[in-house]
Amino acid sequence: MIRQAFVLGAGLGLRLRPMTEHMPKPLVPIFNKQLITFSLDHLRSMGVDSFVINTHRLPEEFEAVFGSGEYEGLPVKLAHEPDLLETGGGIKNAEPLLRADEPFITYSGDILTDIELQPLIDEHFAKGNDVTLGLREDGLSTDIALTDGRVTDIAGKFGTKGTCDFAGVAVWNPTIFERIASKKKTSFIPVVLKWIGEGGKIGGVALNHGKWFNIGSRSGYLEAHRTIAVEPWKPRYVTDERWPLRIAPDAEVDPSAKLCGTCSVGAGSRVGAGAILENTIVWPGAQIASRSELRNCIVRSHQTAQGILRDVDI
Repeated sequence: MIRQAFVLGAGLGLRLRPMTEHMPKPLVPIFNKQLITFSLDHLRSMGVDSFVINTHRLPEEFEAVFGSGEYEGLPVKLAHEPDLLETGGGIKNAEPLLRADEPFITYSGDILTDIELQPLIDEHFAKGNDVTLGLREDGLSTDIALTDGRVTDIAGKFGTKGTCDFAGVAVWNPTIFERIASKKKTSFIPVVLKWIGEGGKIGGVALNHGKWFNIGSRSGYLEAHRTIAVEPWKPRYVTDERWPLRIAPDAEVDPSAKLCGTCSVGAGSRVGAGAILENTIVWPGAQIASRSELRNCIVRSHQTAQGILRDVDI
């Protein structure tokens, strides 16, 4: 069992702009549930009982969500990075907030997945690994070479052709902290490559079953909603019976408005009389003017949309 987790929330969200201009990518809503909370629920279902989340841009937004210091009764600590430290530097920066004598799991706060984590954890302990990376053999990227459960190369550094993509989840022994300099901006990749060269036990497990969404684009964001609504799909670890929540309880949707296809209306938002929404996501506090027609749109928090709009973000 892994009892502690470091969840990466400090990304810039550049590929999702303008959606992320005023909201960090891990906090964007998926049917009225913030993206990062899926990772917390997933980890909680595996026995994790404490979380560290790193922040960089718009830290006040994370404070608004986790300022109480807990999530579903479990402690959450925020590790702010005034200067973005990337994945390796972020791990080092979180060291004081993690229990020093225990392994921990890292989880990207901007992915949505129901992959099984237990095989990854089991492999880490069974093989006595220093690090065990969760991988995908989905053809999206083939940077990582995996041979007999060992990661032997990344991006061809040692001349080995890869077949796997990193799934955004990994298990680490606390000895990783000795290998990363404090306050240094660095990816975990060169750290792991050096470890491989020195004979470190760097394992990998292909986690090919289940859904895996990297919410890295507008189309990917809308596709996640479509999959959830149409298939339908719900991760087993999401125990809230109301989710997916299409219309927040305090949203105001005029009885004459029409919602078609994959739509979601956020908390405190309002959809006016005669409005037509089709495959459109409305974030909390947004306003849709009466008789407006929106198709394939995303209306950000506290914004107002009116008129006939297609394939735009407001």
